[in-house]
Amino acid sequence: MGVAENLLKMFSLEGKTVLFTGAGGGIGGELASTLAGAGASVALCDINAEALDKRKKLIEDAGGTASAVILDVTKRESIDTAVKAVVAEYGKIDILVNCAGINKREGLVDVDEATYDRIMAINLKGAFFVSQAVAPYMKEKKCGSVINIGSHNTGPVLGGCSVYGATKCGLLSLTRSMAVEWAKYNIRANCISPGHIKTDLTTVTWAHPTRSKYLLDRIALNRPGYPEDIAGVCLLLASDASSYITGCEYRVDGGCVCGGQPWDYDTNF
Repeated sequence: MGVAENLLKMFSLEGKTVLFTGAGGGIGGELASTLAGAGASVALCDINAEALDKRKKLIEDAGGTASAVILDVTKRESIDTAVKAVVAEYGKIDILVNCAGINKREGLVDVDEATYDRIMAINLKGAFFVSQAVAPYMKEKKCGSVINIGSHNTGPVLGGCSVYGATKCGLLSLTRSMAVEWAKYNIRANCISPGHIKTDLTTVTWAHPTRSKYLLDRIALNRPGYPEDIAGVCLLLASDASSYITGCEYRVDGGCVCGGQPWDYDTNF
């Protein structure tokens, strides 16, 4: 068997259906395109209809299959309606990617209750109930992969991210609960925790004179991450190549946790 055949056998998503929340965002959209490019039919879910239509066109222009589904993860009725619509169109859901998320950078004592509730509702509560709605369809097929998009803040913490960090730590814990409870149905659950990723929403941070230096000093690879840097891990966890992987966190951070930029040291290398 040649290289192409081996890779196709391991990583192909042909015949698979993915429900993707947060598909209108920079990271979500890129990951959705990656899974569609591997042969999956992708249900793009978000509250931003314009962004969904744009991503759908990109996927279809590249030869992929996608549909746009309006989904507000803060509303149970919207979740149930969207999940049923995806199943009605494709007959099943094999892979769920929980990527919907928001943040508002402010000090812990500056956070008001409305902000706290909204971040919690989208980042953690939304992922919980979308997963709860999808799981019975995976159980029926005795197969499924849930991929939750976590954050650098599940480990080292940035200032001004108290609520966001709490939701992502909660999401990691939720991932492990899914892995333990749903393993008997051959449903796997894993978490991808991106590091400092450059998207349209973080351009301001990367352009900031002190914050960008702070970040680069802590990244061993000495560059921002980009959404496409996360794509390979997402494909791995969506595919049968990861059939014995569940309950794990994958950090895609350019070497933040391992120590970042080294201090000056003597070497002949």
